Amino acid sequence: MTRTLRTLTVPLDGESTPGGLPSYLVRDDVLCWTRREAGLVGFGEVARFTATGPERFLEADIWWRHLVIEADITDHVECPGTGPVAFGSFAFSKVSAHESRLIVPEIVVGVRDGRTWLTQIKADDGELTEAGALAALKGWLESPAGAAASDGVAVPGGGMLAEAGAAVVLPEPATLATGSLSEADWMAAVAAGVAEIRTGRLEKLVLARDVVATLPDGVNAAEVLRQLAVRYRECWTYGVDGLVGATPEMLIQVEGRTAQARVLAGTLDRRDAVGESGLPLDYAERVLAGSEKQRHEHEIAIQSLTTQLAPFSEAMNAHSEPFILELPNVWHLASDVKAELTEVEGHVPTCLALINALHPTAAVCGTPTQVAGALIRKLEHLDRGPYAGPVGWLDAAGNGEWGIALRGAVIESPNTVRLYAGCGIVEGSHPEAELAETWAKFRPMLESLGISN
Repeated sequence: MTRTLRTLTVPLDGESTPGGLPSYLVRDDVLCWTRREAGLVGFGEVARFTATGPERFLEADIWWRHLVIEADITDHVECPGTGPVAFGSFAFSKVSAHESRLIVPEIVVGVRDGRTWLTQIKADDGELTEAGALAALKGWLESPAGAAASDGVAVPGGGMLAEAGAAVVLPEPATLATGSLSEADWMAAVAAGVAEIRTGRLEKLVLARDVVATLPDGVNAAEVLRQLAVRYRECWTYGVDGLVGATPEMLIQVEGRTAQARVLAGTLDRRDAVGESGLPLDYAERVLAGSEKQRHEHEIAIQSLTTQLAPFSEAMNAHSEPFILELPNVWHLASDVKAELTEVEGHVPTCLALINALHPTAAVCGTPTQVAGALIRKLEHLDRGPYAGPVGWLDAAGNGEWGIALRGAVIESPNTVRLYAGCGIVEGSHPEAELAETWAKFRPMLESLGISN
């Protein structure tokens, strides 16, 4: 049984790390949630909760609330993400054998609105001081165990080129293999999904596929996270227990009584614009915003979220028209939703209570949810594990940020990584186009691993 937590949060000199949070991504076992050089990173572990099944979110919520209500908290910064925090990752499916988890780290570095802080969390009776917290942070950054720092220069494939004058050692090439389904079998699954939609049983289905990368020189998780954080600044880069990625989709962000979400549905590979006349963004507007199929898919996703969020809200607004979200690999149709939370049974709902109501959205499952979920299990032939599940963090005050674990992968061994990508299938979908879309969505992880496609 976990003993009472004690935490100390103190300001940290942000000028000493001008690169922001990515400067702290130096260990393969780092916990990470960062966007535009801000967010949280964590080191070590003082408590952990795991669960499976349909009640996983509510069980985690009860565990966390019991843990923090007893905590002895000293917070000299007092903003979202200070005090005790937990990083989390949850399985996509209620029937998955994959363990959902909350992890309370020993050390947390946070950056928000130009402020930087350091939190130390203990589950014993040892003294908490600013000097002790700084020493603990230094120990984690300098410890060779799990460290990813190197004196060489990174090259594609995860290997290193030695400094000038030393012998050059080139990495062995990485290999890529199909996962649960071959490309042909996955396209057949898409065709089967379209046929089901045409019967009227469902409007939309999201089908995922996996590929497995093998890197003979080993997987450098910290380097993957740094690459993603730098290349995909508009996304939320996450790292929790071997789950790594950079998601463009915010499931729910809670600050006080305000909740926000970013919904994506409708995708266009930026490579498709090569050779087109005019500005690339004009092309994206024409092809995405002008597509009845893409707008229909997007509207389903928005309705899914707002319908589920409405019972927890006293006011809500969303973009009347979706906007084009520009990412290095793709364009998306995107909409932001903002809600003022209302009290439910005498208190404002927590992040995890909201997630329990919202997940899975039509953006990652389909609609109706139960029909789509059953069809996913029939057609995909894989356990998604944490892919397309909620990933993020929460604090003792009820604040938190939870994205959907997209554009990501699970590090399965020191040398292998399983990558996932999915597509929204509607009546107008074509299997070949959906397959090409998955490769566009694999690209962020492939690039960060040094693999070209």
